Amino acid sequence: APFGFTLRYAMKANPSRGVLQLFRDLGLHVDASSDFEVERALRAGFAPERIQLTSQAPSLALASHVARGVLFNACSLHQLDELGRIARGREVSVRMNPGLGSGSTKRTNTGGPASSFGIWHEELGEVKALAERHGLHINRLHSHIGSGTDPEVWKRCARMTLDLVAQLPEVGRVNLGGGFKVGRMLEEPSVDLADVGAHVRREIEAFRERDGRALHLEIEPGTLLVANAGAIVASCVDVVGTGADGYLFAKLDAGMPEITRPSLYGAQHPIDVLAAGRDQAAVVFVGPCCESGDILTPAPGDPEALMPRWVPRPEIGDLVVVGGAGAYCAAMATINYNSYPQAPEVMLEPDGALRLLRRRQSPAQVWQNEVE
Repeated sequence: APFGFTLRYAMKANPSRGVLQLFRDLGLHVDASSDFEVERALRAGFAPERIQLTSQAPSLALASHVARGVLFNACSLHQLDELGRIARGREVSVRMNPGLGSGSTKRTNTGGPASSFGIWHEELGEVKALAERHGLHINRLHSHIGSGTDPEVWKRCARMTLDLVAQLPEVGRVNLGGGFKVGRMLEEPSVDLADVGAHVRREIEAFRERDGRALHLEIEPGTLLVANAGAIVASCVDVVGTGADGYLFAKLDAGMPEITRPSLYGAQHPIDVLAAGRDQAAVVFVGPCCESGDILTPAPGDPEALMPRWVPRPEIGDLVVVGGAGAYCAAMATINYNSYPQAPEVMLEPDGALRLLRRRQSPAQVWQNEVE
């Protein structure tokens, strides 16, 4: 970025304290998606001014956040009005929906007319009127369109976002969000960061020539930073089949309580059976839950269809590694479904040492908040 750059970690991807502290020590800022994520970021040692709250739902602790210095990103007209009533005269960021989106599936698209994220771009006049009414200073503009790989969509989004910036004379920072798709499978495409980055740089430089403002750029990756830095180590606990015209199923002791992306999106994750030299077989991997959707190998983008993997034929007791599990897996799991305890988390340090980040949940902790 020619005129300054801030890297924010989208902590919703993996909000584990150990991961947050790692990025804190590397000097990153953080984007929080709820009041509760703000508290987790503070607990991990982030300074309030390095935390930005970008929440779908109105904050229930907005006054407290503002008083502590947490940055607020208004994602609706209601949120902007609420901030104005609480903190008249403050600086604020607004999240705009520029009118287009990009996602690997419709469920990962966060821009365009089918998305509820951000303030619709045609409502910019109402944004300006609310800011004037409350004496707010819009000094940051934010957009986030999803997690696709098409660089042309990113280029269009940057241009459309800067067109909005041109109508807000106090904006000095522009945040183009995250959603930088990372391929978890060998054949799965990743966004071309060099291509996108070069174009964004040109757009910001051209904006400086037209408008005179040197915009500071922010991005907020999550998947990009942690997706392929994590794995689930499971065990094969059973093997069953459904005949010559059916499937061979390997049941693992990990599934929806640890990872929902396959059953939710038809997302693909590499799976390795640690059994070198064994004959290969076409295998459908499933989790332990009493739920037909607890599938780890659906067809790409279609959670309703099965897609067997050719792997060493699993046997009971084999270790099975599910890769690409560092982002939106533990953070987005159906924890405690079927009363399965939450799994432990371990970090592999650069020197090869293993550090426990979270203990395995005990059965008593599953029901500890139930009232007699």
